[in-house]
Amino acid sequence: MDIKNKTVLVLGGWGLVGSAVVRLLAIEKPKRIIVTSLLEREAKEAVTLLKKEFPKAGRKSFIPWWGNIFMRHELKDKPRDEVLKNESLRHKLIDDLLDELSPDVIERSTVFRLLKKYKPHIVIDCVNSATAIAYQDLFQASREVRKAIKQAKSGKQTNFFEAAERLLATQYVPQLIRHVQLLYRSMQLARTRIYVKIGTSGTGGMGLNIPYTHSEERPSSVLLSKSAVAGAHTLLLFLMGRTPDAPITKEIKPAAAIAWKRIGYGEIKKRGKVINLYDCPPERGMKLKGTLKLTVDSIPFEPLHEPLRSVFIDTGENGIFSRGEFEAISTPGQMEFVTPEEIAENVIFEIKGGNTGHDVINALDFAILNPTYRAGFLHDSAIGEMKRLEEIHHTRSVAFEILGPPRLSKLLYEAHLLELAYGTMEAVRAAGSREMSAALEQLARDHRDLRAQIISIGIPILLPDGKTLLRGKEIKIPPYRGDNEITITSKSLDAWAHDGWIDLRVPNMDLWKRRFDTILSSVEQIPQGDSSSRFQRTRQYWNDFGQIEPGKLVGWIFSEEEKGKRMKA
Repeated sequence: MDIKNKTVLVLGGWGLVGSAVVRLLAIEKPKRIIVTSLLEREAKEAVTLLKKEFPKAGRKSFIPWWGNIFMRHELKDKPRDEVLKNESLRHKLIDDLLDELSPDVIERSTVFRLLKKYKPHIVIDCVNSATAIAYQDLFQASREVRKAIKQAKSGKQTNFFEAAERLLATQYVPQLIRHVQLLYRSMQLARTRIYVKIGTSGTGGMGLNIPYTHSEERPSSVLLSKSAVAGAHTLLLFLMGRTPDAPITKEIKPAAAIAWKRIGYGEIKKRGKVINLYDCPPERGMKLKGTLKLTVDSIPFEPLHEPLRSVFIDTGENGIFSRGEFEAISTPGQMEFVTPEEIAENVIFEIKGGNTGHDVINALDFAILNPTYRAGFLHDSAIGEMKRLEEIHHTRSVAFEILGPPRLSKLLYEAHLLELAYGTMEAVRAAGSREMSAALEQLARDHRDLRAQIISIGIPILLPDGKTLLRGKEIKIPPYRGDNEITITSKSLDAWAHDGWIDLRVPNMDLWKRRFDTILSSVEQIPQGDSSSRFQRTRQYWNDFGQIEPGKLVGWIFSEEEKGKRMKA
């Protein structure tokens, strides 16, 4: 893609890699670059420096934006810890993670508001998402819940409910999935063309023997969580890259330390706070006996009222390192390092259509085992053998509700009922919708075995009156989410019927007729005598419309009507 005159959103544009990316982007003369960071100070500082570096760029070429993209918009400027301490805000965070992905959830998200406002053609994501999620420390949150449970069992007062809610808010997988869902939906609505992620291996390219931990066990559970989240993130982006209406999706994943932003001398800060110096003279040393307190009330040390100052190398989001620390991790055989400019060059080259060989999504596309010719060759024989056994045993193998989703079973059985009642698509097209509704209801009433098969796998049958439900011991839709009784509304009933109920109402019969009209008309549009490879679903594919084949039919619905077609093979 030509970057010139395009709107580009750089998530994490203040950071080490983000700032390098923005500088190279500016040379390509985009219409505007939205430079984001967690803090207002950082975003504005980045834009101020860019305007000085590129004085000939337009006044609105660089736009600062700030906030936490993992939060809903109203919470984007609140520290996560502050949100977790407040019960009301904590509940909002949990709702955003665990509720259904409704339009309300999407529209109140920070990601949606940001993309809706600027509608970027290109999104470059330089946020260290795996670190942001994994370093919330699920293990510590779990230990707090375990501690609260033990206290409750022994009759002690406990903060069990708060600890449990903190754990819910810290679960890695819900956070990551919701983040990718929101990104995908928001970019889809904003018509974003390209999304490039700067990912991480989590260990700077090292293995399970990595010696760098924060006093945890080796290898560190928290550090490995970072790799686990990073890997899961890549696979979710892999799926996004196989979604037809998603932007072109790429990921550059450095497997080394990233350095550096600047080298200097001055106060040493950790997470933005100065490290203050303290002294403990030998005569005030603590005597070790019995137990060791990690924190103490009486202070055996004395503050020196001055900060730690030294020579440092600033590695951006990874922090300030001493010469010794940097020399240790960058020495051959350790993490070594890659420069942010090299990463930025790869990003720009990929956006412009080049092939760097470092796009992980593309690499996965080439490395995975796709459908094979042999399997395709054997497909018909497998289907044929199942048909032969159906005839021998006088049965039809329609759906078991093991593959899922319930909508699949619902559609297969609806198609099967139409097959039993009418035989062919043309016969369904010729029938009236009310007649079809009555005919399928009669089948459901007269054939106990068929009815029992359907409701026993958790798929209810909604009769034409829209008020009577035939059901078994359990139903798959609506799914159990903690409440055993759910209020019925006309909207919820329609949603349940769509997702996993056999729906014998007249409007659903209208829908089936439209489906068959679409299929038959698409075949009729194939030029007569055309026997080329251009068309796949021909009259021969549908067996000259001599019968209704539920599996083929539902495959068509998922591919064409519901836009769930496989993009790459």
